[in-house]
Amino acid sequence: MKNYDLKSICVAPHHSLKHALEVINSMALRITLVVNEQQRLVGVLTDGDVRRALLAGKDLNCLVSEAMNPRPLTVSAKISKTQLIATMQKTSLLALPVVDEHGFLIGLEVLNELLATPKYDNPVFIMAGGTGTRLRPLTNDCPKPMLKVGDKPILETILLSFIDAGFYRFYISTHYLPEIIEDYFGNGEKWGIELTYVHEDEPLGTGGALGLLPTNIPNLPLIMINGDILTNVDFSKLLQFHQQYLPVATMGVREYEYQVPYGVIQGDGLLINSMVEKPIQRYFVNAGIYVVSPQLFKAVPKGVRVDMPTLLENEIAKNKQVCMYPIHEYWLDIGRIDDFQKAQLDINGI
Repeated sequence: MKNYDLKSICVAPHHSLKHALEVINSMALRITLVVNEQQRLVGVLTDGDVRRALLAGKDLNCLVSEAMNPRPLTVSAKISKTQLIATMQKTSLLALPVVDEHGFLIGLEVLNELLATPKYDNPVFIMAGGTGTRLRPLTNDCPKPMLKVGDKPILETILLSFIDAGFYRFYISTHYLPEIIEDYFGNGEKWGIELTYVHEDEPLGTGGALGLLPTNIPNLPLIMINGDILTNVDFSKLLQFHQQYLPVATMGVREYEYQVPYGVIQGDGLLINSMVEKPIQRYFVNAGIYVVSPQLFKAVPKGVRVDMPTLLENEIAKNKQVCMYPIHEYWLDIGRIDDFQKAQLDINGI
């Protein structure tokens, strides 16, 4: 999806057909999205809908609600790019609104942009040095990122998702059983990519590994991802988000829900003010995916142990901007046996 303001392609049901047509014409998308005051999608209006309304005797002063399609096809942000393209081609739709589980608008997917194959010079750094202690005995003789989910190692699935998005310049950090990773991927020629290994003699943490990157790495924002994550997040959109706001770093975050298993009581002294039965608490958690500006990753000293959260906390303490990018797509951190088993069930649908 292009890096435009979503609000610029939205209209309200009470707007005139003329106004909606001006929005459609200004964005050259042949569609405008109709939302209510709460930003819930209530319909779509295409140039075809406008044409049909005019042929039915409506004029340009009629309301958008009189001409829009009130039951448009929508998609979830969790759908993969492959599934999305297939859906649009099957239905002959050039654009599809993206909504969350409550019907609120969160994006727009456009077919010709999905089919385009951009090329990004930005480096991608995959952290693959962990010992995978919680996945033993599976990791006794195999690095965690090389465990197979479906018919491929996790690391290969991550690599392919970046290649499909247009990235070709990769760095992989190794520590535990590095020869298994290097023997499998070699120099990356099989995948048509540039591949450089960054070996940690001693674990330096996700942030410390940045200090081992070669000095000739491109002076561009770097995408960094843990090597045990299964996701269909659109990395090009993540990079566009970072380039739009230009923080020192962007952290991918995931909404996490926790339901308190009891009734929660709020009180003042001995008096009860309110009671909520089994409330759900929602938090954003670190998804293990980052975009890091050159000014930050080139400033990490060599040989210093530091994790990414600590590195980013230090930047925030210096009043540097660190943004968060909500990940709505499929995401799974394969840290435990249960996660690994879930990944085997999920892989065909990603």
